[in-house]
Amino acid sequence: MKTVKENNKAACTEQAQPGGMSRRQFLGTAATGIAGFMILPSFTVDGVRIAPSDRVVLGFVGLGQQGCSDFRSFSSCPGVQVAACCDVDSIKRERFRRYVTKWQKEKGVPQRCDMYEEYERLLDRKDIDAVAIATPDHWHALVAIHSLQAGKDVYLQKPLTYTITEGLAVQRAVRANGRILQVGSQQRSSAEFQQAIALVRSGALGDIKEIHCRVGDPPKPLDLPEMPVPQNLNFNLWMGPLNDPKIHYHPDLCPPVSLDPDVNEKLWGAWRWYQETGNGYPADWGAHMYDIAQAAIGMDGLGPVEFIPKGYKGAEWLTMKYANGIIMQERPYRDDNAGAQGIKFIGDKEWLRVARGFIECSNKKLLETKQENIAAGQYEVSSPHMQNFIDAIRNHKDPIAPVEYGCSTNTLCCITNIARELGRPVRWNPATLNFEGDKEAAAHRLYYYDYRRPYKLPYLEKRC
Repeated sequence: MKTVKENNKAACTEQAQPGGMSRRQFLGTAATGIAGFMILPSFTVDGVRIAPSDRVVLGFVGLGQQGCSDFRSFSSCPGVQVAACCDVDSIKRERFRRYVTKWQKEKGVPQRCDMYEEYERLLDRKDIDAVAIATPDHWHALVAIHSLQAGKDVYLQKPLTYTITEGLAVQRAVRANGRILQVGSQQRSSAEFQQAIALVRSGALGDIKEIHCRVGDPPKPLDLPEMPVPQNLNFNLWMGPLNDPKIHYHPDLCPPVSLDPDVNEKLWGAWRWYQETGNGYPADWGAHMYDIAQAAIGMDGLGPVEFIPKGYKGAEWLTMKYANGIIMQERPYRDDNAGAQGIKFIGDKEWLRVARGFIECSNKKLLETKQENIAAGQYEVSSPHMQNFIDAIRNHKDPIAPVEYGCSTNTLCCITNIARELGRPVRWNPATLNFEGDKEAAAHRLYYYDYRRPYKLPYLEKRC
């Protein structure tokens, strides 16, 4: 039998068909995996008895700050075990293994977490039910699709992908393989955002006319000086499908860590902030705030039809127009803190503002105004969102942030940057998934780019 890696190399453009295997059957085949580690009688964790059939075994791909945060959140979900981890940085692999085995020891379960540099080897593991992916964005599509083809459910950090066509490919892969995918848009599982969505949908604000959504600045060209690659990092593998010759190693792109003493990253991976490797704040925070805005106005899986960049014919703000007449602008959502990320919904009756730990309405009777101080990084860990994913796996039902929602929000984020870089309005048809004959927009890297050899994107279906 061919391994995942062999299959990916030989036929990565082929679409895998659903395996036709139930979760119970799939778990039954796992008995051939690492005996004595995962295949155990029912056990009790924190007073909760977990049957073997309800156990969910995870593998983690991408072990930086976000991957470690995701592990800490998953570790609080009853019935979850961790079998393996993968990263292109050997020090981060060892750091993660230590975190996992320490947790396993505290829980009284066998201590083991196998480490891999190549994610395909992790996917060949029959004992792994699901994969949590927290790589840089340019790796999201390939790791997610290959995981789905290997019969794994997927927790995929936001934004869904680096480009529009990658997001559409992931969406096709989820449905073709009959798997579960949860997007790491954890705000969907937070009380203040759920309350805001419910109020907007209820009509309590009246007809929504405008949305002010602050996310932050777009990416800039890569301007980091080239530096020697450390021995612990496989930077060529970190590059993956990226083909821009201007990309080179700098520690800000892959922030280093230390084991002894245990010193974590001093910053989030700066690949986010550069055009060649990321989409800036429009993707980093837009994947959160635009996501909530779309959910509230009933545009999940759809999106705006026109994008007008800031500065075009004197436009003060990036403006997005929906087919139903709603206008959404990237602008401050509150006057007293112009840089803060958040959303303001403006109806013909009332307005509502919401951000992390904050919700406020012009009509105080609609909700109790509450503002909390949120510690740095607190929202990067959201156990309810992970628990929702685990529950979705067990019930084989879509989670609160399924792939279609993540795909439409990702498309929105990408097009805001496309319109900005083109310096003119861009139209998009959410129904037909194309730029309506705009060849310049369709040629933009954030719609599609040719992968560096030998990488190929499965489920590729360009519409423009």
